[in-house]
Amino acid sequence: MEAAASLGSSPPSPTHVAIIMDGNGRWAKARSLPRLAGHRQGAEVVRKTVTHCQELGISYLTLFAFSSENWKRPLAEIDDLMGLLRIYLERELSALVRNGVRLRFIGDRQRLPRDIITLLDESEQRTCDSGGLTLTMALNYGGRDEIVNAARRLAEQVANGELDPAAIDEAHFTRHLDTVNTPDPDLLIRTSGEQRISNFLLWQCAYTELVFSPVMWPDFDKNHLEDAISEFHQRERRYGATSE
Repeated sequence: MEAAASLGSSPPSPTHVAIIMDGNGRWAKARSLPRLAGHRQGAEVVRKTVTHCQELGISYLTLFAFSSENWKRPLAEIDDLMGLLRIYLERELSALVRNGVRLRFIGDRQRLPRDIITLLDESEQRTCDSGGLTLTMALNYGGRDEIVNAARRLAEQVANGELDPAAIDEAHFTRHLDTVNTPDPDLLIRTSGEQRISNFLLWQCAYTELVFSPVMWPDFDKNHLEDAISEFHQRERRYGATSE
């Protein structure tokens, strides 16, 4: 009976899932729609994915919402993306609070519009005591910038005589990253069929399992999330050791 129960039980969900939400523009182009339509549909999928992660018992969800390289896009598209971010935060914040979601943001806020910075601060403050899913959005974020900034902060401490260089180890370095107090991702999903991590969580993904889905982000649903988690469970995570 115990063996049968074991066979019928499902393995636990990964603690931390990170997602590169790719394919909004191509999804819209395939339907002869403006790129904004793809971004709007993608924002709706964000809302649903948060709910799905809660249902699956995932504790941390990190979404690559806007990279430091995305400033190279046309100004009109950037304005549209910022407008969608405003709408998402204003519309969803109360629901996130009600559902116990803690909201965090990583990346350089200084280049973002002032009213959006205010919204980010307000969102973090209103959800800081939530004990459920931690939703982290990467905005104006780049993994190399994050590592350089952490190294700069440590260098300043050494120069000021506040830190012995010999005391710097991986754990100390990690405490100076944007993701401090957040476990490294167990699973990174990228949609749209592209197979690269595009400067996202470079330090944190050293031993993360990568799953590349052919599905465009606006079409990504709970079944696709569960498929990615199923593939994750088929991996053997050895962290450099041998399974023998």
